[in-house]
This record gives sequence, structure tokens and C-alpha cells, in this order.
Amino acid sequence: MRTLELAATRVPVIGQGTWRMGEDAAQHRAEVAALRLGIELGLRLIDTAEMYGEGGAEAVVGEAIAGRREQVFLVSKVYPHNASRRGVMAACERSLQRLQTEVIDLYLLHWRGQYPLAETVEAFERLRAHGKIRRWGVSNFDLDDLQELDAPACASNQVLYNPEARGIEFDLLPWQQQQGMPLMAYCPLGQAGQLLSNPALLEVAERHAVTPAQVALAWVVRQPGVIAIPKAIEPAHLQLNADAAGLQLSAEDLALIDTAYPPPGGKRHLQMV
Repeated sequence: MRTLELAATRVPVIGQGTWRMGEDAAQHRAEVAALRLGIELGLRLIDTAEMYGEGGAEAVVGEAIAGRREQVFLVSKVYPHNASRRGVMAACERSLQRLQTEVIDLYLLHWRGQYPLAETVEAFERLRAHGKIRRWGVSNFDLDDLQELDAPACASNQVLYNPEARGIEFDLLPWQQQQGMPLMAYCPLGQAGQLLSNPALLEVAERHAVTPAQVALAWVVRQPGVIAIPKAIEPAHLQLNADAAGLQLSAEDLALIDTAYPPPGGKRHLQMV
């Protein structure tokens, strides 16, 4: 699978998301199995957060990566209300316990909250010094947030990005590309299925004999320095996600998608879910 460099490590351009995992005990076994299959298929980056299932998703991930930790690039996030000097340290310890690991590869501030960024960064750097995390980054930061952060040590920014939500292409994404800061795209398949039923994506999918979801993923990772983190439980969907990394969209394909979802002509407010 195609890879890029994130936090001094080569990672796949398509990983695995875990939002909404760990919320239903009846799904636990299937979720663990899905993450394990994804690792086998090359989707070695797993993204989670203490917010997801209030730690439930991290527990699922911890079970899934047991005995496979060295194969996985592990990303988790801290709640903004835990982002104080002491709060970050305690939250990270809880996450490490649920994940059953000694170190998190990339630890993100989930979104901006009440604590000064400098205080959160200080805590992140302390975690690095103690060997609890390898690198740190942020999530849901717009360009002005990143410029205020002004921290070369910030390894990544994770934001909403798909054809329906492409405002970041005006300024945020180009800036991150210029800085060499990879962008992680959450919800790359959109929400509520509307994106995947769009006639433009359906037409492109038919041209390539693939699914609209694969078209959406290929569209997201066509950009240099972008990683997509779709969530999947069904084995067939995991295989399709892995295969999407090799799908090359033509100029004609991209023009058709642009007609359905025009690129931004100016600054837009950062979208979040």
C-alpha cells in the first residue's frame, strides 16, 4: 500500500477509524476482528480517542493490537477538558492502560478548549520526555489555530475532509503541505450516505468498476500528505478500503466531482462533526 511519512514513520495513506466503536458490547468481538483484519490488509494506522465510547473504543483497540503492537501506528486523542498540565498526564495514563501499551505513537488534542495551548504543549512534551508518547499533534484546528500554536513539533492536524467538506483546500491544506505537516482526514466517506449516492461518484465508480466509497477514499488521498481514516466493520468493506489506495482518478473523474462539489473559492469556516 502507498505510504507517507508521519512522525518519522512510514504509514499507509489509508488507516482505520474507530469512532462509534466500543459503545455496544454485542459488537465487541466483530470490532476487534475488524481491526485485526485491517492490520493484515495493510491498514496499520489505527485512530482512536478517549472520547469514543468514553474509553470503550480504546479498549477495543487494545484487545485488537495485543501481540501485534509493533505492526501498528497508534493514534489517540485527549479531551479538551483534560488538556491541562495535570489533566493531560492523567488522561494519557488512562488511555495507555485501555490500549494495553506502553507508548502512543501520536497523541492529539481533540479540539481547542479552555486551557492555553502552551499549557497543553508543555504537557505533551513532558509525555514525550517520559516515553509515554512518541509525537503529538492536534485535531480540528483551522489555519489561524495552527499559526497561533506556532509549534514545529506539531506532527499532524486531523480534520473533516471529503468532497462534501472541502473548505480546507483554500488555505489550511496548502499550508500544511507547505510545512510538511500531514493531514489526517476523518469522515472521508461523508455522513448519512448522501455522498456515496451522488450521481457523480456513482458515474466515476462505474467507469472504474469500483464502489463510490472507494472513489471517495481515492479522491481524499489524491492530495499529497493526506491520510484517510475510514471506519469499517465488515470484512468486505475493509478489503475495499485497502484496495482504494491503488485507485487512480483521471482528470475527467476529478472534473466531474468538482462539478458536483465545487472547490472553495474563498475562506470557509472549518467544518467539524
